[in-house]
Order: sequence, then C-alpha cells, then structure tokens
Amino acid sequence: MTSRLSPYDIMEKLVSFPTVSRDSNLPLIDWVQEYLEGHGVQVYRHLHDSEPKAGLWAHAGPMEEGGVILSGHTDVVPVDGQDWSSDPFTVTERDGKYYGRGCCDMKSFDALAIWAMVEAQHGDIARPLQLALTYDEEIGLIGADPLLKDAGDKFPRASAAIIGEPTTMQAVTGHKGGMAWDVHVRGFEIHSSLAHRGVSAIMEGARLIQWANEVNAESAAATPSDINAVFDPPWSNLHVGMIEGGTAHNITARDCHFVFSIRLVPGDDAAAWEKRVRDKVAEIEADMQAIDPSCFIELTERFAGPGLMAEPGGKAETLVRQLTGDNAQHVVSYGTEAGYFQAHGFDAVVCGPGDINQAHQPDEFIEVAQFEAGHGFMQRLIDHLKQGA
Repeated sequence: MTSRLSPYDIMEKLVSFPTVSRDSNLPLIDWVQEYLEGHGVQVYRHLHDSEPKAGLWAHAGPMEEGGVILSGHTDVVPVDGQDWSSDPFTVTERDGKYYGRGCCDMKSFDALAIWAMVEAQHGDIARPLQLALTYDEEIGLIGADPLLKDAGDKFPRASAAIIGEPTTMQAVTGHKGGMAWDVHVRGFEIHSSLAHRGVSAIMEGARLIQWANEVNAESAAATPSDINAVFDPPWSNLHVGMIEGGTAHNITARDCHFVFSIRLVPGDDAAAWEKRVRDKVAEIEADMQAIDPSCFIELTERFAGPGLMAEPGGKAETLVRQLTGDNAQHVVSYGTEAGYFQAHGFDAVVCGPGDINQAHQPDEFIEVAQFEAGHGFMQRLIDHLKQGA
C-alpha cells in the first residue's frame, strides 16, 4: 500500500509540478490519481477535448448520496518576469511562511483536500467525501463546467461543495460573475491628414471604451439592490485592461485589439448585459461602415462565469460555519468556480486557507498558521463525516 503523506508533503509535491495554464497539468493529475488509487479511493479522470489537460473527480467512503465535495484548480499563473527570492516551484519556508507558486492559490488547499480524501478512505466515515480538481481556472474559469458535465454523475451526488480559494478560512457565500470578449476592431487605413476619409480602429474602439466609463458612472450613481449592496463596488463594472493596434502615428489604424470584460453582481442578468454590449457595438460598427463597408467590430467570447448567490441555511454554508465558527457575512468581487457548482445544483461556499492578496505575486506565500488552520478544518470535516451528521 502507498504510504500516507502529510499535507505538507503533498503540497510540496504539487508545487513541484509547473502547471502554468498554458502548459499541461497531466503529470500532476497522474500523480494524484496514482496516490489516491493506491489508497483505495475511486477516481474518474475527465480529459480536455483538445489539449493535454485533465480534471479529476474522486470518491472516498460509502457509495451513497449526501456527501461533501472539496474542489480546487490545479493550474497556476506564470512566473515570467517576476523577481523571486527562491525557486517558485520548490516550497521554501521562511519567517513562518511557505513560499512557492501556488502555495496560496491554491495548491495548499488541494494538498489538504487530497490528504483528507486518504484519511477519509481509511477512516470509518458514514458520509462520503469527494474531490474535484479542475484545469484552466486562471484563464477564465474554463475547466469547471466541462468537469461537472462529464463527471458530476459518476459517483453518488453530494449535497455540499466547498471551493477552497484563499479566504483566510472565512465562509465566502457570494461573489461576482464575469464575462469577457476579445474585441477586434477593423478600420480603414488612410493618411492622418485625411482622417475623415478613413476609419481609425483605435479611435472607434475608444468609443466602446468610453461608453464603458459612462456606464460605470451611471451604475455608481444608482442605488444598489439589497443583494448587490454587500459588494465592493455594489454594481456590475466594465473594464478594459490591455489594448494594442495601429502601425504609425500618421496613419489611421487598420486594426485594434483589446479585451472587454464585465464583473457581474449576482443580482444582474448576464444576457441583458451582453445585449447592451452588442447593441453598442452594432451602433459603432454602423457608423464605421457608413464610411467604408469593409470595417467591422468582432467579439469573440473569452470566458463567461456565473456568480455565487448566498444560500442562507444551505448545506454548504451551514457546514462551513459549523466547522469554522465564522458567522459573519463575506462576499468578494472576483469570480470562482463555486458559481458553476451552484449552477449545477450544488449548495456551494468558498472557504480555504491563505490570503487572496498573495495570489499571483512574486514570492507568493501562505502563512504556516493558515496552512495549519486549513489542516484543522479538514480534521474537523472528517470527524463530522464520521458522525454522519
């Protein structure tokens, strides 16, 4: 039988796999599957339809419904251009902190969840424990929905899902959703002295960006609903973070590219927001084509992820509050895979060790005390499952 590793040993192993989203996560999934199956845990592997990547769903304990899912993503953001004090893919302990890419976001939780699966399999649990590991979360929450569609019915259905993004072990019961598009604006080139005869892709793209500023100002001035008021900011905000285009300062730009995104409060209608964006694009495009019919604005969906609505009295929230003692209200403006679990009918909550402010940073770390707090949470979860409560 495979030896039983400590949570730290598992985290050290997971961090050693450089699972940057642009690369494969298969070596990590191979290791996790071999380790879990070596302890008798049942594992189902979900394969990406075109890339060398996989998700994993595992089941420990009795084959019955009503268990708990622990879910985390396996991919990490790049370290390119970041100034690290130590090897980012080797866990290094300094000053009460574990440093390494993914130590915070979120291989610490993944390690604790894998440890809990093995302990549950060897323990006399009355209710099952499951594990869901995804890919491509960091590039748009891409891997959760395919995993849920493919693997969600391979084992008895659980009643609560805990998504372990870093929340300093607080119970986060709501978060914003999001959608984004790659925008390609095609203009008509001409010398800038005759700009009125051409179409500048950059300047037309700027019209859409300025509209986003105006919409944000309108939203900020409005009175938020009770559902939205707990968020910061309490509205759906539009954003463009990168833009490129043009060939010379004295030529109207033929092409302009940028990413247009919306962070949606849970109370807002995603379809209605998309219609507003597309209606504005159509308006600008019509003005461009009145000058030259070859011009266009093309939107290509980059990602779309649902928000998480609070479920007071729901099984996931109730369980996490019981295990942590945290009864305060916590919501966040970033997105997680919890929204997908909720959309697939699971009670869901976000709770994991570490501080989100350390995620994606050079010298990313998790405090040892936070890692130990996560360990204690998993121990209490297993005791809870043994009681069959």
